[in-house]
Amino acid sequence: MTDAVRRPNDSLTRRLFIGAAVWSLAVLAGGAFALSAVYRAQTLAVLDDELQDTLIQLARALEVGPNGAISAKPEELPNDPDYATQLAGKYWAIVGLTPSGGFEPEDIRPPSLWDEPPPVPQGMAVSLMAAPGVAQYGEVVGPGVDETLRVAAQTIIVENRDQPVLLVAANDRGALDQSANRFLLLLVIALGLLAAGLLAAMWGSLRLALRPLRAIEADVADVREGRKTKLSDDYPSEVRPLSEELNKLLDHNRSVVERAQTHVGNLAHALKTPIAVLMNEANGDAPLDDVVRRQARAMNENVQHYLKRAQAAARAEAIGARADVGPVLDDLTRLLNRLFQDKGVDISTRGGAGAVFRGERQDLEEMLGNLMENACKWAAGRVEVSVAEEPGWIVIDIDDDGPGLSAEERETATKRGVRLDETEPGTGLGLSIVTELAEMHSGTFELSDSPLGGLRARLRLKKA
Repeated sequence: MTDAVRRPNDSLTRRLFIGAAVWSLAVLAGGAFALSAVYRAQTLAVLDDELQDTLIQLARALEVGPNGAISAKPEELPNDPDYATQLAGKYWAIVGLTPSGGFEPEDIRPPSLWDEPPPVPQGMAVSLMAAPGVAQYGEVVGPGVDETLRVAAQTIIVENRDQPVLLVAANDRGALDQSANRFLLLLVIALGLLAAGLLAAMWGSLRLALRPLRAIEADVADVREGRKTKLSDDYPSEVRPLSEELNKLLDHNRSVVERAQTHVGNLAHALKTPIAVLMNEANGDAPLDDVVRRQARAMNENVQHYLKRAQAAARAEAIGARADVGPVLDDLTRLLNRLFQDKGVDISTRGGAGAVFRGERQDLEEMLGNLMENACKWAAGRVEVSVAEEPGWIVIDIDDDGPGLSAEERETATKRGVRLDETEPGTGLGLSIVTELAEMHSGTFELSDSPLGGLRARLRLKKA
């Protein structure tokens, strides 16, 4: 896993899923709306056909007397039981029209219409008179409670009458609307379940399709932590070019580090001989000899310091470097116990098993060796090294029971070339090298008071 905090919108899976989900839901919603509209239109067409059949029955049943009076043959009239029930939702009427388009007072109607006026939309009578024989459809508020009627009306011209006769058939469309609404509800439920299944399948497909990218992430993490030297080559063809380019980049990085280390080594050898010659030649007692020796020693110290720094920087940039802390501590402890045996210093370690430093073993040895040797020089008799692990970090404490340092001395001690006691051998580069190495590996180094009464040196390093 990377150290950077991931934002939700950084997920490629999430982006693809949201895009596909929005498109799928839009298509399904549009499909539901279209199917519902088609179903509603189809049921309305069925209702209109039924009303048209009723108009045909009324035309067959119509009779006109010699004086123009209208009547109907009972056996030819529509015989649906709903027509016999008051305000049952199904109505028809045979009405004579006046020259102005009004209704004659006498008409023929079923009991369902009772004494309500014929259900004809306003203004339709005039348009019907202008186009006799053509059925027209509309909607009007019915006589029942919350009733909306679908109306079919037609005028016909008959003998013995100067004005046409109006035929009206009307049915309550509430049942149609309820059926359409039920169909829409069932359609929404079905398509909702379909959408859920599609989204689940889509999510699974995306996770499966993008699994190689997660495998590359894991491989890159393994390379960075030193568990692998290169990425696997068993990726799908779409991802394989990326893994091949990453492997080329890793090879290039290793070659750059190796060349840098080689150049540093060559420089060290090139400078070592001239400096040694200067120091050997300036072996007299003349003031100039003394100046040359001091300057040659200073040059040698600076060369050693910057060569070590360059080598450490090259190693710190290397990808995949890692070192076990436990073995390094064990080796240093055995060595220093032998070196300081005559002084009576006892070095003990605690922890470190399983802790892995993200960096080269040589750098870890350089840091711990400087700190542990420094603690042994100043300890009265005890040096304790403890290793603790935190999320992403290794914390190493080196404690001694020596005289310790004041706050001002601790601040000064980490500066390059500073020696707080000139009686002890050394160049004064140890703690500054530790500081620089820790910083190169994104870690920290600090000095504080030790529980043993002396000095505590704390290293906080990245964990592999």
